[in-house]
Amino acid sequence: MDHPPLRIVRFSGAALAEGVEEHLIDGVPVRVTHVARTVADCFKYRNKIGLDVALEALREAWKGKRIGMDEQWRFAKLCRVANVTRPYLGA
Repeated sequence: MDHPPLRIVRFSGAALAEGVEEHLIDGVPVRVTHVARTVADCFKYRNKIGLDVALEALREAWKGKRIGMDEQWRFAKLCRVANVTRPYLGA
């Protein structure tokens, strides 16, 4: 498959299971990450996808009232990006 470009990453432990919801789509169970978890993952892989993508994800999630500050902070600590996200969460 040529499009969209995919990059595979692996998770283990709490980072694998925390913030993952299972939904049925056409009878097929699909694992989808919570919005706050997705934003934290964007910051975790900011060097691969770009800091602008992570900031846009945070901005859109916050503007759409899809995340709370405490919730985002919890996932930032879980994904070990709390120090990176701190300046952006405060702004």
